Amino acid sequence: MSKTKPSHFYAVVWRWHFYAGLLVIPVLMLLAVTGAIYLFKPQLDPLLYPQLLLVSPAKQAVTADAMVVTLKHNYPAMQVTKYTPAEQIDRSAQFKIQLADGAERLVFIDPYRNQILGEQDFAWTLQGIALRLHGELLLGPWGDALIELAASWSILLVLSGLYLWWPSKSGVWGTLLPRLGAGKRVVWRDLHAVGGFWCSGILLFLLVTGLPWTGIWGEKFAEVWQRYPSALWAQLPESTPLTRSLNSTLDKAVPWAVEATPLPHSEHAVHQSQPLAATALSLTQIQGLARKLNMQPGLSISPPKDAKGVYTLSLAVDDPVQQRTLHLDQYSGKVLADIRFAEYGWVPKAVEYGIAIHEGKYFGLPNQLLMLLACVLLILISISGVVMWLKRRPVGQLAAPKTLQSLLHWKTGSLILLVLALLLPMVFISVLLVFTLDFLLLRRA
Repeated sequence: MSKTKPSHFYAVVWRWHFYAGLLVIPVLMLLAVTGAIYLFKPQLDPLLYPQLLLVSPAKQAVTADAMVVTLKHNYPAMQVTKYTPAEQIDRSAQFKIQLADGAERLVFIDPYRNQILGEQDFAWTLQGIALRLHGELLLGPWGDALIELAASWSILLVLSGLYLWWPSKSGVWGTLLPRLGAGKRVVWRDLHAVGGFWCSGILLFLLVTGLPWTGIWGEKFAEVWQRYPSALWAQLPESTPLTRSLNSTLDKAVPWAVEATPLPHSEHAVHQSQPLAATALSLTQIQGLARKLNMQPGLSISPPKDAKGVYTLSLAVDDPVQQRTLHLDQYSGKVLADIRFAEYGWVPKAVEYGIAIHEGKYFGLPNQLLMLLACVLLILISISGVVMWLKRRPVGQLAAPKTLQSLLHWKTGSLILLVLALLLPMVFISVLLVFTLDFLLLRRA
């Protein structure tokens, strides 16, 4: 890229880069901090809650049914919504329960002594708060929309930043390495530009891999790509809740790739004339079937919610290739659906790999450290961008460079913005809002 590029072209890019940054920097810094906290959940949880998670192994463990009896004795009106067997011999079993008032609790039980170790309202733990801030800013659907808006504009921010960084001449200093010995203004510029360059690839990766969880773009994206052949189903339901009903912001019981698949009905409820047992199988029986079906450690079991429901078994594993989701008839234990990674389309496979790396799970501690580095760089370029602007702006003004002509008459920029708006609906909505506000209010004022 040479210096012959039109000054108004560069100025318009700078102006939109500035306003995009002004919009998303507070959210991006929050996402970086909360993401860094949640990255190390596996290491932090045993340190923060050893009394809930760690147990002394014994010769014999009690059954899941025996632990459910203990739960009912202490929580008479509760309903088990998820059971996670102990993954290691020195760990507790976990039961997610719903109380009579609708409140949810995570209860920890010593699987050897059948003793309740304590309960946790995960929503208000350090990790729970970090996860809710990261996913919806503690604001529910509105917060989710704001996160999606910030993520969408951040993509524009990264792309425009790369254009502004693109060197006009060869040289390492100021391009690939910051000139730390120069004046303060140059140092802050280099920290922002060079740090942004090194961060751009991983930041784009984090933004793109985070979008599938959003409520607008992510839901439409899922409707297109989360599709499976009917041959996978022993009994394909005509109308039923989707598997995503088992997931929430705080608890992903099943992988993203299977969220749009239907939850089948138990056959006893569908075919009343069949001589099937009227009594549902217990958790212990389902856990025994899981062992026979080679469901490895990382298993979670979501019991049926009503007489038509099914047991859903899922593996929470770091390697997406090992993912597996089973739906079992609650009366007979028959496998109604068995969805494995091999059955995913190429896009869901890519999304699951992206999520595993995004969450720092795919290749262990190095994966966590790589994502932590991205979070630190993101905070650095955010702070340096604000400082750089404060040092450059006219005194007392919230100012960005003026353009020589309106963006509406800047054909190349308008085309780029239009493409991004079509790909990212929150960009389209926000741009439409800005232009409407500009036409109705700012021009007249």
